[in-house]
Amino acid sequence: MYVPKHFVPDEDAVRDLLAHHGASDLVTMTARGLLSTLLPFEYDPDAGEHGALIGHMARANDQWREPVQGEAMVIVRGPEAYITPTWYATKREHHRVVPTWNYMAAHVYGRLVVHDDPAWIEAQMRRLTDRHEAGSEEPWSVDQAPARYIAGRLRAVVGVELLISRVEAKFKLSQNQPRENVEGVVAGLEARGRAGDTALAAAVRAHDPHTTTS
Repeated sequence: MYVPKHFVPDEDAVRDLLAHHGASDLVTMTARGLLSTLLPFEYDPDAGEHGALIGHMARANDQWREPVQGEAMVIVRGPEAYITPTWYATKREHHRVVPTWNYMAAHVYGRLVVHDDPAWIEAQMRRLTDRHEAGSEEPWSVDQAPARYIAGRLRAVVGVELLISRVEAKFKLSQNQPRENVEGVVAGLEARGRAGDTALAAAVRAHDPHTTTS
């Protein structure tokens, strides 16, 4: 991953992205070539030396059966959006501005472990479900479904765990822009209000080098 110094996040910010991301792409190199599946993962900071990403995939998906050549990779993304130069104050001064794309991303590398164990998979499903149901007024739980039905669903999937060896992350959030342009980006995102814009505006504000203090 190409990461200019402006866009290098600190370790706490990367861990926060891993803990709160949505679905991510599991990518493996195999004898058949590159394989990829979009999966929701849970971050377990206490697994292995550097933590792990845990999830599950359909048993019918051949990716888990294919031996991995080298490391596997999970591509984790945070909020992202198009940034128009009309939001930059400097556009009105000299017009030497161009559009860009702001985003938060991490390439998480490690050894992929397959768990063909109903107990492991059920624990992972419960953890994943509980996290995503936490904000609901009437949260659903695994226990609300018939036990026989859940047992059948567990047989239809396998667990996957990426034991993390290293993480390359890039938070491109207008940190290379002057203060007035960063303020314009935040205001523009909040006013535009498309899906993800509010979250990205908050991230731009949180990583603004002009206001962040050590």
